[in-house]
Amino acid sequence: MIKKIIPIVILLFITSCKSTKVVTGGAINTNLSPKAIIKSHYANEIDFNTISGKMKIDYNDGENSQGFSVSLRIEKDKAIWISAPLGIVKAYITPERVSFYNKLDNSYFDGDFSYLSKILGTDLDFEKVQNLLLGQAILDLKKGKYQATVTAESYNLKPKNAADLFKILFQVEPKHFKIAKQQISQPEKNNLLNIKYSNYQEVSNRILPNEINIVAKMDGKESNIDIEYRNIELDRKVKFPYSIPNGFKEIILK
Repeated sequence: MIKKIIPIVILLFITSCKSTKVVTGGAINTNLSPKAIIKSHYANEIDFNTISGKMKIDYNDGENSQGFSVSLRIEKDKAIWISAPLGIVKAYITPERVSFYNKLDNSYFDGDFSYLSKILGTDLDFEKVQNLLLGQAILDLKKGKYQATVTAESYNLKPKNAADLFKILFQVEPKHFKIAKQQISQPEKNNLLNIKYSNYQEVSNRILPNEINIVAKMDGKESNIDIEYRNIELDRKVKFPYSIPNGFKEIILK
């Protein structure tokens, strides 16, 4: 069951962008305080109403590998909709609900974020998923105190008071202060969520991810998801056609 569901669940974590201009480079300012880095990160958060487009996804869990393209629509803070060709698989996520169905085996799931949280080994909600898609920190950096170090390519933020059970790292790129990498791990349980943004792109004068790699380790198993964003349009009117077909069998996730 897990092998059937994971590729569908992965669809909930992807956005889609048209490759128009890849953004690279940026000079490091070694004098910036952690507070200034965090302030700049949120000051550069993308402003949009809707996103629509397509994306290419490559998935590998060591036993199975798949590559496929899907369509995506997002309405900011309200809905994420994903559809495979011919609507064979569809997913719909809102702040209250996570739902998908699969016409290949006539099954569906309709529930909360608990299973998604289990798959990626960290608590998730709609805001965190949306932030992951857009290159924003999945945790609220304004609520904690961080210390900063710099490398040739990024600002590195770690909590001043490190938790015993969780290790947290955020790398911020210097050009637009978007996330270059965010990592949450539980060393004692060998759990890891590592999200790397290889580069960004400029679309309609706004900055969005171009390529993302997600590595999720949990219970001794590792999943790798490579994402290439394509064909984005911003702020067009979009609809979210979604209805679970009659007669489909509900998937009960444990």
